[in-house]
Amino acid sequence: MFSYQIKIPKNRVAVLIGKKGLVKRNIQKLTNTKLIIDSREGDVTIESEDSFAAFNTQNIIKAIGRGFNPSIALLLVNEDYNLEILDITEYTGKSDRNIKRIKARIIGTKGKAWKMIERLTGCYLSVFGKTVSIIGPVDNVILARQAVEDLLKGAPHANVYKYVQDKKRLMRQGV
Repeated sequence: MFSYQIKIPKNRVAVLIGKKGLVKRNIQKLTNTKLIIDSREGDVTIESEDSFAAFNTQNIIKAIGRGFNPSIALLLVNEDYNLEILDITEYTGKSDRNIKRIKARIIGTKGKAWKMIERLTGCYLSVFGKTVSIIGPVDNVILARQAVEDLLKGAPHANVYKYVQDKKRLMRQGV
């Protein structure tokens, strides 16, 4: 029996459990694992006979904990999909003002920057707390991560979009 323990924010526990336990049951069924959730502390224990299933379920739970909708987090059942979590404080320091400013850069006016990166890379983004998380096909996650990192470092939005478009074109050409 393989077991992993994860802590998620308390305000995301209800999302993980779902209405009448539907999300929890769905995750258990799709991953062949058992989830034990301590809703007071936000502790989640994953148990399974299959080490890979238990390990992979960790990413699904982390994704839900980082603000993703469970239906998007469940894309991680597919081994071609990956989760990447970037810590904003590595780029801004501990200043709440800087964190807020950088989050605003990533989200953009009315979510425009966020949607543009999602559209260009074919990935899903979540800005939650002091993190930016990305879910998508492995190659696309690498590209989305680079775009987000460039924005975190202060690159102009137009330059980031152009970089992503150029990289996608090269990927389609097989270069």
